[in-house]
Amino acid sequence: MKTLKIIKIGGNIIDDAVVLDDFLKAFSKIEGPKILVHGGGKLATKLAHQMGVKVNMIDGRRITDAATLDIITMVYAGKINKSIIAMLQAQQCNAVGFTGADGNTIESVQRPVKDINFGYVGDVQKVNTETTNLLLAGNVTPVFCAITHNTKGQLLNTNADTVASELAIGFAELYHTELYYCFEKSGVLIDVSNEDSVIEKINNNNYQDLKNQGIIADGMLPKLENCFHAIANNVQKVCIGKPEMLFNSNSKFTTIQD
Repeated sequence: MKTLKIIKIGGNIIDDAVVLDDFLKAFSKIEGPKILVHGGGKLATKLAHQMGVKVNMIDGRRITDAATLDIITMVYAGKINKSIIAMLQAQQCNAVGFTGADGNTIESVQRPVKDINFGYVGDVQKVNTETTNLLLAGNVTPVFCAITHNTKGQLLNTNADTVASELAIGFAELYHTELYYCFEKSGVLIDVSNEDSVIEKINNNNYQDLKNQGIIADGMLPKLENCFHAIANNVQKVCIGKPEMLFNSNSKFTTIQD
């Protein structure tokens, strides 16, 4: 069974043009089938401010009303996604951009209102691999943004970490899937100000202790939840760290285990 790498990029990898260019040059040289997933929240927030659209965040999650969804679609599926595609083509890495609506690849339902109304936010229900797998078989790299659809004509803002996790799970029947979350830190850190304090292995046994100590908190919590969800659903390998973990065997990063 072939190995498929699903790589999610966020943080300053997206926001810094030089860092993004360097990453995509290295990414294009990764051999074998691969899928890239990206967000773009900071640019979406910047454009919202410029357009006079109020940005509402609760616990790090964006409230997505109709105007915000328009901005997210323009930024994620438009500006960022197509820029990445063009940059990959410049590196002779043939790529095609996707939302979950394209090829009916990722189906979601709008998040039900409980304590908070998140608006047009999607919770993934199903990944359809047929279209994407045809591209992978033809040596074409799919690039997914953080937008899915409900199969009834409605686009939905969806957490990019979740999109990456669900893609890895969806392809686990066809490939040996590996999931990599790349951002500006070296992994999950004991001390966020010390890049040398990487926790190299996190499993179900020490995860709760790390949460209780407040070492894993805030935005890292949903990321870890996606990691454990992937491991529990036949994803073979899940790692968090700087992009160097993909290219340098000596780099330190965090590996998530059962």
